[in-house]
Amino acid sequence: MQCNQLVRLTKEWYTHVKQETMAPARMMQFIDHHIKDCAICQEDPDLSQEVEKIREHVLPESKLPRAFRAPNKSLTPEISPSLDEDEEGGDNEGNKNEGDATADGLL
Repeated sequence: MQCNQLVRLTKEWYTHVKQETMAPARMMQFIDHHIKDCAICQEDPDLSQEVEKIREHVLPESKLPRAFRAPNKSLTPEISPSLDEDEEGGDNEGNKNEGDATADGLL
């Protein structure tokens, strides 16, 4: 970070987060607001990467915006359509085989 004011403010806000007198999401809002209003921050090419590292460190996984979450770390597993079809297909095939055997036994 090239902006000394942002460095100072971030340290101050993080202290509040650690003391639980400020919510981590609020800290990130303050950082984003400062960046929008600061000419030094707007010219810093590496700032967005550094802010994302701070965001990942400060915010719990459930509070991260979906765009920042790791795809393998979802809170609830997503159901794959191919798995549902395979499971249903496997059950139906099993039922068909049983039905075929019953039908063969009746004939």
